[in-house]
Amino acid sequence: MKILGIDIGGSGIKGAIVNTKTGELLTERFRIATPKPATPEAVAKVVSEMVAHFNWKKAVGCSFPTTIVDGKCIHTGNLSEEWLNVKVDKLFKKTCKLPFYVSNDADLAGLAEVTLGAAKKEKGVVIVVTIGTGIGSGLFYNGKLVPNLEIGKMLHTNGEIIEFYTADSVRKKENLTLEEWALRFDSLLEYIKLVFTPSLIVLGGGISKKYDDFKRHLTTEVPIQVAAFKNNAGIIGAAMYARKKSK
Repeated sequence: MKILGIDIGGSGIKGAIVNTKTGELLTERFRIATPKPATPEAVAKVVSEMVAHFNWKKAVGCSFPTTIVDGKCIHTGNLSEEWLNVKVDKLFKKTCKLPFYVSNDADLAGLAEVTLGAAKKEKGVVIVVTIGTGIGSGLFYNGKLVPNLEIGKMLHTNGEIIEFYTADSVRKKENLTLEEWALRFDSLLEYIKLVFTPSLIVLGGGISKKYDDFKRHLTTEVPIQVAAFKNNAGIIGAAMYARKKSK
């Protein structure tokens, strides 16, 4: 089944038409920079441009970078404080005149990886960590999603919210070397091991492409896999989610 998947991130909004049975992108991925400020109205306008680019007329799946419950944003995330309590699915439906199915970005990236990708058939606890503007996370047990885990919002031992210490955006802002950043990220992985005892951690987000360059600085004993769909996992998971919800 072909469905348009859209992945909204702090720096870019990406989309493609997806074969939801295989995870294959059936079109070239299209990207538009996330507007600044990323208010609901501004982001909705970009989403409508994305839909128009693909000349899409059916249901749309959308991954969104904060906690979503029944289509409603219950945390501001890294976009704009104006998103709090916005029904994202209804906003995009009103703007684009199409049904939208919206959920957390890391949950949907994880859905793609657990169903078709790096964690396919993995038993036990699987944690998917997406590393970008913030730290996203998806929790799965025996292939079933436990929604809206926000590891990035936990506190580091220094009292700071941990994504403000370990996100890829922080690496760039503080001009950290890959080793300096990896040592910080390693502390997050150890935290995950202590709290969740996962059988596998899947790393996604743009910096996961550099995994071979920083993996030697990681000490966790938990097996790690890079997302099979890399930075497209959010698009693919969004399309899969829309297929499931629109049945």
